Amino acid sequence: MKTMPSAPPALPAATTLYTGNWLRLQACGHWEYAERTRASGAVVIVALTPGDEVLFVEQFRVPVAQWTIEMPAGLIGDLADARDESALLAAARELEEETGWRPAHVEFLHAGPSSAGMSNEIISFVRAHDLTRVGAGGGDATENIRVHAVPRSGAHAWLLAQAAAGYSIDPKLFAGLWFLQHGAG
Repeated sequence: MKTMPSAPPALPAATTLYTGNWLRLQACGHWEYAERTRASGAVVIVALTPGDEVLFVEQFRVPVAQWTIEMPAGLIGDLADARDESALLAAARELEEETGWRPAHVEFLHAGPSSAGMSNEIISFVRAHDLTRVGAGGGDATENIRVHAVPRSGAHAWLLAQAAAGYSIDPKLFAGLWFLQHGAG
């Protein structure tokens, strides 16, 4: 028999501790957490090239002060003219911007909290299908992204080698590889 989670406890009203350009720091009881102010969530894109290569991106991340290997990703609804953007539209836009690959279609896989104890941000995993190379990628003018197309059969070993070389490896990559291995999408 499947049991449903109990109703959440009543919470006191949240208090805003600080509001920046992109984040707001909130307090609720003894909890402090961050909220996005100019996006409705984030999307992680699981993408394979026609040559069966997994697309990864590399960029310097200031909060961890390290070069980080990630799957292509981005904020949903962060553009002023697209506040009501869906995760699927954001994924197609971000994939092309970051990697130079355009998907024929994008499929929703799963959504959940990025860090349930620190943020209310929800991350959606999507699978990009039938990619066409349309540009070099590299991100927008505020980004310095390097694209890696790694054969799917060696992706796990490649990530471990990058970690050994000193890169920060986003753990969500392994969830993305799981989706590929288990046939999701």
